[in-house]
Amino acid sequence: MPLTREQITQRAAQELQDGYIVNLGIGMPTLVANYIPDGMDVWLQSENGLLGIGPFPTEANIDADLINAGKQTITARTGAASFSSSDSFAMIRGGHIDMCILGAMQISQQGDIANWMIPGKMIKGMGGAMDLVAGVKKVVVTMDHCTRKGEPKILKECNLPLTGLQCIDMIITDLCVLVMDLTHKRFRLTELAPGVSVEEVIEKTEAEIITTDTPTLVSI
Repeated sequence: MPLTREQITQRAAQELQDGYIVNLGIGMPTLVANYIPDGMDVWLQSENGLLGIGPFPTEANIDADLINAGKQTITARTGAASFSSSDSFAMIRGGHIDMCILGAMQISQQGDIANWMIPGKMIKGMGGAMDLVAGVKKVVVTMDHCTRKGEPKILKECNLPLTGLQCIDMIITDLCVLVMDLTHKRFRLTELAPGVSVEEVIEKTEAEIITTDTPTLVSI
């Protein structure tokens, strides 16, 4: 059966490594903060100027002055630092962020991403997405495999305004895990959600993907 949002972000958290500085995009990616493996030292960074985000607060410890880039209230871990947004973007643009986890509306077969605008709809703005996909060492996307109408979101070419070109390293959806094969410039199917077949993934993916390997079961 398809993975839940929590299970998708649990799988994304497995990509973290000790000592990493990581930026979490708004929406589903923010849940990754709740699934950092025990004993692992990871520093979560936010574009609005915080390094050292902790898990989401309970009602008892909400601090309205502590928010992430998506305006959600957060906690700060011991040793956290706050600074200006310009300093935060200097970290991103300077290549000092090890990984970011973003949501997406569309991904192309070559790793282009569209995740900031649907023409004609009200949006909050670009935020830091364009800087993140250009300046971060590893870019992971967490998303539903299809739209609410059942249409594929992993396409031959994106038809929404792009955030970045050929910049996505991994996609984790409710159906599978796809990893970019830089030699072929296509995503390789590496893991399947329980009860999901290779044929189902191919049927619900417009993009060309590599399916020559035997995918493993998503571990969560």
